[in-house]
Amino acid sequence: MKKLEEKTIDSEVIYSGKIIDLHLEQVELPNGKTSQREVVKHPGAVAVLAVTPENKIVLVRQYRKPLNREIIEIPAGKLEKGEDPEVCALRELEEETGYRSTKLTYLQSFYTSPGFADELIHIYYTDQLEQGKVQLDQDEFVERMEVTLEEAIELVKSQDIFDAKTAFAIQYLQLKEDRS
Repeated sequence: MKKLEEKTIDSEVIYSGKIIDLHLEQVELPNGKTSQREVVKHPGAVAVLAVTPENKIVLVRQYRKPLNREIIEIPAGKLEKGEDPEVCALRELEEETGYRSTKLTYLQSFYTSPGFADELIHIYYTDQLEQGKVQLDQDEFVERMEVTLEEAIELVKSQDIFDAKTAFAIQYLQLKEDRS
């Protein structure tokens, strides 16, 4: 098997922000030549597929500036440095939706954009919800929604649900329902 690793020769932080850092990396390619890579460093994130006792999926509608539009997503948020993903998931669920959970089940982790970023998102599931209190960050504006699986599938078709983590969550529920 051919070795495909790109060895980092040099790395320079060209931007350091609140959410991401951008590194410009000089790499040695497998053929011995060199190239540059722009790498976004991200602390990671979590998302929660939450289902109410009425079998409704808890979603949030919010404006996403990089897309210049509103989309509908499962509740999610950025990990703080050194934070346990499950602790973060419980916090984000309550902050964004007002629901607390007594139990989370880990589903999957995946890289969101491995071509240029190292963000790893951890997805959890819960159907053990109790009412808590919405506590949004000062710069965060979301609207909670609760929809059936069929309605969520229609939101995917209409591209109101348009992100990978939420599409994954809807597909997970579809497969779970098909096996029941």
